[in-house]
Amino acid sequence: MIRGAPIPETVTLHVPFIIVKRGGRKEMQMPDGAVQPRRTDGTLVKALARAFRWKRMLESGEFTSISELAEREGITVSYLTRLLRMTLLAPDLVGAILDGRQGLEVTLARLMEPFPAEWADQPLAFART
Repeated sequence: MIRGAPIPETVTLHVPFIIVKRGGRKEMQMPDGAVQPRRTDGTLVKALARAFRWKRMLESGEFTSISELAEREGITVSYLTRLLRMTLLAPDLVGAILDGRQGLEVTLARLMEPFPAEWADQPLAFART
């Protein structure tokens, strides 16, 4: 500003951002290159915990079938099997989710869709939007 220039009544500030859905909520994300605080996605963490808990329950013999477990949990077999698929995620991706470092494209809805079981193929599969 020039010394002695009048102060404008209104100032317009443009901040580029995008709105993404995270766990049923809308969240503002800054553009690539902007510094963003890491925030753990509670919905993804809870889904991972449930998936690994259910896997452990099936492997221990506590439940003899997926349908028996689904009935006990009060959910559909389809939902249980889609969530169980998350136990096939690469360890580095699981760690990224737990630390809040996963990319914007890694959402619960995306993880419930089919993805490659091979860990080396997963980064490319989740890079697409």
